[in-house]
Amino acid sequence: QVQLVESGGGLVQAGGSLGLSCAASGRTFSFYSMGWFRQAPGKEREFVAGITLSGPTTRYADSVKGRFTISRDNAKNAVYLQMNSLKPEDTAVYYCAAAAYTGVPTATRLYGYWGQGTQVNVSS
Repeated sequence: QVQLVESGGGLVQAGGSLGLSCAASGRTFSFYSMGWFRQAPGKEREFVAGITLSGPTTRYADSVKGRFTISRDNAKNAVYLQMNSLKPEDTAVYYCAAAAYTGVPTATRLYGYWGQGTQVNVSS
């Protein structure tokens, strides 16, 4: 079992920056690839960014490439999402998730553990 808790959401103006954190506890954090997903009202949950077990490989949705950066610190059992140049369409609940894969899956069904989510609102 892995427990995940996100933090760092809030309200920011378009063009601004926000950093999200995800604290993990339970089974060894470093066994899992980690991902960030988001879900806007009336829309399906979508992949945002992911990072492999040891962190050298990252993957991003086209919509956030060049603006968002995912990183992890296995010693602290934490994964981060730095979001820059935010747009109103980035408004959503952001979720941290863990997957028992060596790669970076993008499908929600491949992630077995989820946090409760943190709200990000970007005003225009």
